[in-house]
Amino acid sequence: MTAASRPAARARRAAARARLLAPLVLAAVAAGCGGTQSTLDPKGRPAAEIATLWWWMLVIACVVFAGAVGLIGLAWVRRRREGLPVVKDSGRRNLGLVVLFGIAIPITVNIGLFVIANFVVIKQTEAPAAATTPLTIEVIGRQWFWEVRYPGTGAVTANEIHIPARTRVNVVTSTSDVIHSFWVPQLNRKIDMIPGRRNRVLLVSDKPGRYRGQCAEFCGLEHARMAMYVYVQKPADFQRWLRAEAAPARAPSSAAARAGRDAFFANQCASCHTIRGTPARGVVGPDLTHVGSRSSIAALTLPNTRAALTDWLRDPQHAKPGNRMPDLDLSRAELRSLVAYLEGLR
Repeated sequence: MTAASRPAARARRAAARARLLAPLVLAAVAAGCGGTQSTLDPKGRPAAEIATLWWWMLVIACVVFAGAVGLIGLAWVRRRREGLPVVKDSGRRNLGLVVLFGIAIPITVNIGLFVIANFVVIKQTEAPAAATTPLTIEVIGRQWFWEVRYPGTGAVTANEIHIPARTRVNVVTSTSDVIHSFWVPQLNRKIDMIPGRRNRVLLVSDKPGRYRGQCAEFCGLEHARMAMYVYVQKPADFQRWLRAEAAPARAPSSAAARAGRDAFFANQCASCHTIRGTPARGVVGPDLTHVGSRSSIAALTLPNTRAALTDWLRDPQHAKPGNRMPDLDLSRAELRSLVAYLEGLR
């Protein structure tokens, strides 16, 4: 390579690196600014208050940052002149700027944010008294799924929370094993779930929709795959869902499903799972009474399709390593019939 060609080669390499890094930088920036779990896309009053507070904090931080950068730039422009860039040689002016920007403004801003966060926002995000809410639900965190109960109705589900729109819902949380954290960013703040204690959070949204939630406290190997959906429904739709969810499982109607029910009990599935209306009373795994009507399995790890359910029953550790469901070593016939039975639990 000649000396004349070296600069051109270096330029080409630099351009190639820039083309490689630009998408990575943009992806990193975009990763925190959107998606199905964005705090900045609120769908309820509590989440909107949190998002507003965040935007104010960002604006204030940007103003402070711009001021610091501006002073650095001014110092660089006037680097060859005698004295400080702004105050020159005036000690009194120097002291005044230190008091203003180093003491008065930071204290005022921090006190203002503290008051807004702890006396204004907290009123919208804290859990209400149980007597003031028309609906209370219980959510139990387990490694690694969410058990959801509707007291007084008998309805029990997993990884999917249904609530009526325009209704303040008191969510009472607990954990059966380790520390978890309940968080649905588009609806409210997150709360910790500590063994031996109960915590509460308010869920409310005026707009029907599906909102994703997540465990926000590292709780073991499959922490990242411990998610949930919150379905906000029209009140009439919610009442229909609740009545159907509270009902016991229907008896299988096909020969394949009846064979699957036999396989369910023959392979000790009932030792870990509950199916209301049958002798199955296990408490280790999720309640399967109406598993066929859910949109996902394994806490949103897989879609609730025939293919995904078959793969899950064949090798549950492949999709979610470390979960408590063992390899049952099912035959092909047992696998097909068991899938038919579970699909019919609606």
